[in-house]
Amino acid sequence: MAAFLQKLFKSRKSTTAPDRKAKAKAPAQPVAAPVEDKRADLREEQLQALQAPPTQEVAAGLAIEGLTADIRLRAVNQLEEAELLTRVQKQAKGRDKGVYQVVRQKLQVIRDEQTRQEAVSATIAALIRNAHDQAKSDDTSLYGARLDTLMNQWARVETSATPDQLSEFLQSAHRCRERLADMEAARVEEQRQREQQLQRNETLVLIARTLEDLRHQPAEELASLASLDALQKTQENRWLEATRDTQVEKQQQKTYEASMMVLRNYISAIRQISQAKDSLLSLSATVAQEETSPEDRERAQTLLNEINWPQGFLAPDLLEPARKLAGKPKAPVEANDDSKQKQASADSLKTSLDQLEDALEAKQLKESRQLMKTAQQYYKTLDHRLGKSFQARMQLLTGQLRELTDWQGFATEPKQVALCEQMEHLAEQPIEPEAKAEHIKELQKEWQELGGSSDRTLWSRFKQASDKAYEPCKTYFKAKSGLKQANLEKRKTICAELEHFVNGADWNTVDWKAVDRILQTARQEWKSAWPIEFRDNRQVQKQFDDLLKKLEAPIDQERQKNEALKQAIVEQAQALTEHEPLHEAMNKAKALQSDWKAVGITRHREDRKLWQAFRKACDEVFARRDSERSEQQQASKEADSSAETVLQQVASVSSDQDAQSLEQAAAALRGLDVAQVSAGVKERVQQEKQRISQAVAAQKLRAGISEWQAFVLARAAGEAPADRDFPGKWAALAESAGALDDQELVIRAEILAGVSSPEEDQNKRMEIQVQRLAEGMGSAEKADSALQNIEALVASWCIQSAAQPADPALASRLNNALDNLIAY
Repeated sequence: MAAFLQKLFKSRKSTTAPDRKAKAKAPAQPVAAPVEDKRADLREEQLQALQAPPTQEVAAGLAIEGLTADIRLRAVNQLEEAELLTRVQKQAKGRDKGVYQVVRQKLQVIRDEQTRQEAVSATIAALIRNAHDQAKSDDTSLYGARLDTLMNQWARVETSATPDQLSEFLQSAHRCRERLADMEAARVEEQRQREQQLQRNETLVLIARTLEDLRHQPAEELASLASLDALQKTQENRWLEATRDTQVEKQQQKTYEASMMVLRNYISAIRQISQAKDSLLSLSATVAQEETSPEDRERAQTLLNEINWPQGFLAPDLLEPARKLAGKPKAPVEANDDSKQKQASADSLKTSLDQLEDALEAKQLKESRQLMKTAQQYYKTLDHRLGKSFQARMQLLTGQLRELTDWQGFATEPKQVALCEQMEHLAEQPIEPEAKAEHIKELQKEWQELGGSSDRTLWSRFKQASDKAYEPCKTYFKAKSGLKQANLEKRKTICAELEHFVNGADWNTVDWKAVDRILQTARQEWKSAWPIEFRDNRQVQKQFDDLLKKLEAPIDQERQKNEALKQAIVEQAQALTEHEPLHEAMNKAKALQSDWKAVGITRHREDRKLWQAFRKACDEVFARRDSERSEQQQASKEADSSAETVLQQVASVSSDQDAQSLEQAAAALRGLDVAQVSAGVKERVQQEKQRISQAVAAQKLRAGISEWQAFVLARAAGEAPADRDFPGKWAALAESAGALDDQELVIRAEILAGVSSPEEDQNKRMEIQVQRLAEGMGSAEKADSALQNIEALVASWCIQSAAQPADPALASRLNNALDNLIAY
């Protein structure tokens, strides 16, 4: 009972009592007041220090030595330095759980931030290093894509970089862009060179084909002058554009000029025939009448000289009368196939000798040898008459080739010996077969560029070294050939499985995600089935492409349908940005997110665009919630500030102050709007309300007990008041107590109040306790019931035994028991 009252009222002070014990306790009261005042002053000083705001050192001290838990928590919330937080954590461990938890959370946040900063710093350093390496790298494959990836990664960490880091990265990126621009310019230039080379080759082929057709032009037909003139101008412009700002091989330029000269001569002859057509017809009539004169023959000769029909081309019938008059027989180009072929060989020989002469001047031994072989082949087909005209030139160029061979052999022999040594060294190296084969090709190409060797011993040495070096490559490429065949079979199997799936799929009930996975898997497996023989792959590649088109068509339709569904979801989400009430908009946004997940396959790029729009709309919806929450937090902060003022005022009101002060404090607490305050402040308000309520109850109890003690002493003094002066409920309480004599009544009060009884009453007290235990009462008795039982005993003392005088000693013992209630 005593422990319960101590917890309930939390006060050991008593009010003024008429007995001697109350007077004896009165002097202790002035001693406690200064202590309470000092604590209040200290608390006020600490609160003011926190509102300053304090330095980190002061906050750390208050976090440990603060007078109240609230002060310590407010102080630790203002701490930011990791060193002080660590010190407070060590001191608060085992002493203040709340402070310890807050410090641990703040230290964890600091450690997480440090970890993040270290990761960002490491990323920045790696990106700078990668940019520097790429600026110097010789690897140009996917150069632009790698640079774009670097720039995208840098954009995410750029704000955390120092000015020096930013400058270093941007310098490397600038060098990369310059190099990328140079690569692109080189690629464009290379493409232009290739295109010009192609145009030049096509021009030469077209002119050669045209000249060949003109050589077989029937004698009775005359070639179209307009067509030939247009062809000439077109190809001249084409050649001009194909040689602009580029280096043209000397031999190719000579071939063009020679072929174009032949074509121009032929066109000029056709033009002259067209202009002299009437004169030629007149000569034809003269020849038919066989009435020729010297003037006619002279005129015919003049016309033939003006026309100057080129050799190697069949003369048209229109020139035949003039030829007869001039004494020139018709050129037997078409009539005699053998003569025609020999003339063509002579022209080809002349062209080959021109090319050979240029090659010898350029000291190109390999090309010169090849051209000499070609010229010798043409020379063998000529008869004695035609061959005699080329004999001297052939002998001269043969001598020049021999001199070039001797000189080249003297200059290249050391290089060829070095190539033999390199090939022999390569044959002994355990290099990966493909790389080894590539090295072999490079050395063989260098040997060929040197023009070969007339020294058969040196050539045999190089050939044997090449064969030995290539021996392990043979096995590898043979195995690779088997791998190519296996890959071909694998691709055929992929096509068969795809065809089976495409033909058997029910597109109305198919799992589209599974179909998409099948498509991606097929492409990956197809790509992994490499290497493969190109010629063997043509047909199976075409089959695979056709199957992909059949498979992609329904997938594209499904993707477009799903994209339309997601577009509708995006529009619904955008409509929710202004929807009221907000909680309904948030619930609908969450439902739309579930709907989004349920939608099937879409194209990646389109899905990304739609997702960004959908995410933006949802973010706007939830941003409204955050805004309202922020407003609520501001209102809560203002309410906390107002409540703090009241709490500081109420905290100065102690439980032993007068009833008016306690009532004012209670009224101030009741006037607070606790709906807006934070949870911690609300709990403190409830605690203060409970403290003030307990203080009021304690005052009322002390006042009531003092009144009871006055009634007890009045009976002992024989001054029993009238029944109407007692509380109204005492009559019923006295009756409920039963008929007890004064001794038993006092002993029962002492038992309930936890006060010991005199030695002579111990036996009686033991009997009463046994009786109470038998009746189900005792130590487990509730405090309210015990207090009511004591009041019933006092009522019985004052009312039922009022007619009998009371023993002052028993009255003193009863009031002593009541004093014990007040003390606790």
